[in-house]
Amino acid sequence: MPDAGPPRLVDAVADRFVESYAALDPVAATYVGIPGYDDKISDLSLDGYQAREDLSRTALREMVSTEAADDREQAAKDSFVERLSVSIEQYEAKTPQSQISVIFSELHNVRGVFDLMGTDTTEDWGNINARLAAIPQALTDYQLTLSRLADDGHVSAKRQIDAVASQVRAWTGQEGAGTNFFRSLVETPGAPASMQPELTRNATAASDAYSAMGRFLSDHLLPRGRDRDGVGRDRYEPESRYFLGAQIDLDETYAWGWEELRRIEDDMLAVAHQIRPGASIDEAVAVLDADSSRTISGKENFRSWMQELADRTISEMADVHFDIPDPIRRIECRLAPTNDGGIYYTGPSEDFSRPGRMWWAVPEGIVDFSTWREVTTVYHEGVPGHHLQVGQTAYRSDLLNRWQRTMCWVSGHGEGWALYAERLMDDLGYLDDPGTKLGMLDGQGMRAARVIIDIGMHLELQIPPDNPFGFHPGETWTPDLGLEFLRQHCRMDDAIIRFEVNRYLGWPGQAPSYKVGERIWLQAREEVRANKGAGFDLKQFHRSALDLGSLGLDPLRAALARL
Repeated sequence: MPDAGPPRLVDAVADRFVESYAALDPVAATYVGIPGYDDKISDLSLDGYQAREDLSRTALREMVSTEAADDREQAAKDSFVERLSVSIEQYEAKTPQSQISVIFSELHNVRGVFDLMGTDTTEDWGNINARLAAIPQALTDYQLTLSRLADDGHVSAKRQIDAVASQVRAWTGQEGAGTNFFRSLVETPGAPASMQPELTRNATAASDAYSAMGRFLSDHLLPRGRDRDGVGRDRYEPESRYFLGAQIDLDETYAWGWEELRRIEDDMLAVAHQIRPGASIDEAVAVLDADSSRTISGKENFRSWMQELADRTISEMADVHFDIPDPIRRIECRLAPTNDGGIYYTGPSEDFSRPGRMWWAVPEGIVDFSTWREVTTVYHEGVPGHHLQVGQTAYRSDLLNRWQRTMCWVSGHGEGWALYAERLMDDLGYLDDPGTKLGMLDGQGMRAARVIIDIGMHLELQIPPDNPFGFHPGETWTPDLGLEFLRQHCRMDDAIIRFEVNRYLGWPGQAPSYKVGERIWLQAREEVRANKGAGFDLKQFHRSALDLGSLGLDPLRAALARL
């Protein structure tokens, strides 16, 4: 018989953690595609958070004392240790337990998990029914958790609490043009008629619980919220490390952000001249926006356009620039059932019965879409961006343990790769059209501006007196200046810009992870190129790098150095 090799003890520790954690956080289990928990809600009481923290501590101790069998397991161990270490730091700071923001909270998690649940069978609807029935108690526990943590000074900023309360009112049909999410969910065609009375009853109870939660936020938590939006350096540094999986020099990165934005806008001006000789960036944008061939009206028409482009790109990329396994050659483009703003990706389930999906939560009032802006978005969310990265990780059970395939996600690695993928598509000739090239650069410019204002607003830094844009030299960053700066450097609907600034203020350290992550990916690639010399092969680099799965950017560089 062939030698089975050394025991895979690192993988065994990681796999046990997955199953134990899924039982303690069934909402997270559904998000990452682990079956068997779709009928349950996570425990949002203080005891529930403590149980998850205790499990993480136990698993971390066990992993630290476990010896890796080879380089592959060493990369897995490094990743696990880094992720659980920073997660425990977050528990200690009470961030998961107390954070309320316009883009991330337990309220978003619980509402959003229904978007990923099946609706094809009676069993699927039974899971939805059971999960709806569990929402009132879960939110009662969550209110108590938020109240007790606020007693100890762990509370989000008033701006975030107020905005989330407004989102809750929109989800429950109390304001805006949207419908009641929970009632619309159970009125979906295909819901079993025999279950309809109970589904309706539990959907109403869930909606009422959310409405009560909105009132709790407005009436009780908001008055106790922080007046200051910025979190300060001491809190920002660990948040940045959590999102990047790397320690960076924040002041150097802030200065680099200004340089990078200037570089990108110089490139944009050169492309603008291709669109119309002598045109400014804004004049070129006006030319593109006036071109009816670059505009699509209607959400469903735009979704269909995204789907066609995503499918075509996969077909053209497969076996040419990337190895794309068959299950990953399927992606779904969907409109989210809310109007919160933002585009995002959700990965496939473990067995790929639920495919990877690209979602657009279109803000209320937006009905026309500029395709020149969004070609690069499809590359970012689809292939070669998130869908390739996440899908390949989920597929490689021969190389990656279950924790790596399902639970490990590092924003700097994932968003950095997706931004790197946008630039790669330009290198491969997919952005030769000046309009789509300007759209890519505009998105890159937004991500560079994020670096500046996210670090600047949270650390309340001085705006450089000699900054290249002459923007309020010497003043201290405020949210209003952040909004003004983004308006000057981004060509987006103002509702989206306002949402973006609120997002940065409520999720410190996350927004820079895109551009900083791309920066580190590019640096890592050049380090491998230097080591390999004439033997460097770009396609093989991408395959080897993605085969490592998602991991912190410091462990990524260490793993790539061993290739």
